[in-house]
Amino acid sequence: MIQWATGNVGSRALRMVIEHPRMELAGLWVSSAEKAGKDAGELCGLGPTGVTATNSLEEIAALDADCVLFMPQGTDWDALCTLLASGKNVVTTRGDFHHPAMMKPQNRSRIEEACRKGNTSIYSTGSSPGFVTEALAIPLLSLQREHGLLTIDEYADVSSRNSPDMLFHIMGFAAPMGPFDQRRAEHLKGDFGSSLSQIAEAIGLPCDEVDAVGELSASRQDIEIAAGRVPGGTVGAMRTTITCRHQGRDILRFRANWYVTPDIEDDWDLRESGWRVTTEGDTPVKVDIYFPVSPQDYAAYTPGLTAHRPINAIPAVCAAEPGIRTTVDLPQIVPLFS
Repeated sequence: MIQWATGNVGSRALRMVIEHPRMELAGLWVSSAEKAGKDAGELCGLGPTGVTATNSLEEIAALDADCVLFMPQGTDWDALCTLLASGKNVVTTRGDFHHPAMMKPQNRSRIEEACRKGNTSIYSTGSSPGFVTEALAIPLLSLQREHGLLTIDEYADVSSRNSPDMLFHIMGFAAPMGPFDQRRAEHLKGDFGSSLSQIAEAIGLPCDEVDAVGELSASRQDIEIAAGRVPGGTVGAMRTTITCRHQGRDILRFRANWYVTPDIEDDWDLRESGWRVTTEGDTPVKVDIYFPVSPQDYAAYTPGLTAHRPINAIPAVCAAEPGIRTTVDLPQIVPLFS
């Protein structure tokens, strides 16, 4: 196994690969020169592994490995093509590959050619999108014979996160109320729209329109959160809704509800962090998922939600036919604990 990048999620994945009973770490790519040359174990809080980090694509491509866990902040298409063509399968948290039909034709053709050359596969997954939009949605829909609408609500209470720059400057909490920045909605539309479209096509209701809208709601009162002060009347919650339609009818919907306080001016029915999945049809169900950890443990808990499913998917991806693989065409992902 090769780990590509050591950010918050990548560092968790690196640790899990080192500790995995059936995996061996063969290489580690890092983005910074400061990390290059350090032992992989040092970069994730473990003892020495004998594997030294590098920021050279050429060195990584020359290694003998079955798979690369590709977890950078952005998608490097040249690097991916090099890795796949060198004979290494790729499992990634990048959301570019959930639905190949929605990829830019040039990018798709490059990746598919690299897969043919290297006899390899690539698969995008994570917790959201990935697990909740695909792996969980499929068995819930399997209970129905008449489909209405599947709605996935994601709730994220970020009040305990001590990241002022991210919450206030990047995300826009505590800012004066105003129009929602549509660029945020479009960003989510790419990953979640393609993930939902994969499911829509699989159930025979292919998506012919993907819509993304955003809303803001103000805090009712002044509050203090870990990152600082949120005055009453400023942005206390934001909601982005991605909707897939088939012949003008809403069939799949994802709503990201992010907030620093549930005491907001609009009735969004905010609840603690987790997911709520609701199906409407002839056999409707509602599933609530919570994260049973304390606020002080939350920051250490969440990277695993994204990192662990890609690791568990590695055996299935390595055994798959070459090409861009999806949750629909892969077998069920089963973790190996011994």
